[in-house]
Amino acid sequence: MSTEEHPEEGVRVNDRRRIDPETFEVREQASPAPSASDEAVIEADLTAADAKVAELTDDLRRVHAEYANYRKRVDRDRETARDITIGGVLTELLPILDDVERAREHGELEGAFKSVGESLEATCAKLGLEMYGEANEPFDPAIHEALTSETREGLDGPVVTSVYQRGYRHAGRVLRPARVAVADA
Repeated sequence: MSTEEHPEEGVRVNDRRRIDPETFEVREQASPAPSASDEAVIEADLTAADAKVAELTDDLRRVHAEYANYRKRVDRDRETARDITIGGVLTELLPILDDVERAREHGELEGAFKSVGESLEATCAKLGLEMYGEANEPFDPAIHEALTSETREGLDGPVVTSVYQRGYRHAGRVLRPARVAVADA
């Protein structure tokens, strides 16, 4: 029996080197024609790869949405912290603003003190400080603190009759309620 008649017997050597050891040239690689089973395996691999790509794409979208939400939340928290900090500083300045207002009422706001007082008020207004509390406005317990009350005829509801100390708010938060006298029917 020779090995040509029975090729499965004996030692068989396949030289898969890409460079021929004798000529040192690149060999042509013969690619076998894919069989039906190879095509099925390739098709299954492609289907699995497509499913993996879809899964990873969904994961990427989810992570991107989470990051966008995180960034919005951080920006919102940063803005809130900024407003709280500015509100704290403005709260500390309220007694000084009260002194400037009293000096204005008594005609003592003159010269350099007038310039400093107006500059302070302008800076506080630029930072968003709002002053409120006027006589004859409706009484609102959320923003007013009633120090005295009286009864008057012909009123539809509680009304501020006089303001003892103005109220201040910043960014929608009351820093100090207006201290007022109230009249009610």
